[in-house]
Amino acid sequence: MVEQAPEPADSGEQQPVTWVKERQVADVAALKALADPLRLAILGALQSAEDRPLTAKEIAAALDEPQTKLYRHIKQLEKAGLVLVAGTRLVSGIVESRYRAAQASIRLAPGMFTADSPGRSDAYEAIVAAMDRVRADFRVRIAEGRLDFGRPTDGSGRPPYGLFADFAMRLSPERLERLRSQLAEIFDELNEEGPSASEDALDVTAFTLLYGLRPGTES
Repeated sequence: MVEQAPEPADSGEQQPVTWVKERQVADVAALKALADPLRLAILGALQSAEDRPLTAKEIAAALDEPQTKLYRHIKQLEKAGLVLVAGTRLVSGIVESRYRAAQASIRLAPGMFTADSPGRSDAYEAIVAAMDRVRADFRVRIAEGRLDFGRPTDGSGRPPYGLFADFAMRLSPERLERLRSQLAEIFDELNEEGPSASEDALDVTAFTLLYGLRPGTES
């Protein structure tokens, strides 16, 4: 869904959320839920677990965060339709829920960025939160010694696993659109393929931010 559909008549009941391969976010509640690095990390932990639902305790262990700190964040993600309750059980008289991500990937609907969109500022905050999450995770991986940006020394001849590029230049609108389309095609292809089941598969993080500036300033 690229544009927000008309609001359905209020029946007084929340519509059940079902799993989808890709979710296009086009409502403010979901945008606000995404505009927090910790909530994005929770989604990342659930997506990394693939088809194995996690309890709040397991999510806390994966993120090295206090379990009590996560409850309200999980509930906000659930309320926004980004997390599903996959099952419950009674443990010592307390209901324990298992959670899974409600989607394999998320995109922000283009309509959220129009000048008259009520969720425009939240959409940009969601991007900033994603940047913060990637930065924090990158620092953790550095400390763990698990990053590989160097050329291998085992004689395999394979290229480095990491790639970093940072550039700014003037492009024509046509070239910018072609570049955007090329990048989008790569991620569409990966999303269509899904996770690899190969024994030598690697956990991969790719973060792409591309934007062009209009002449002058915008109020």
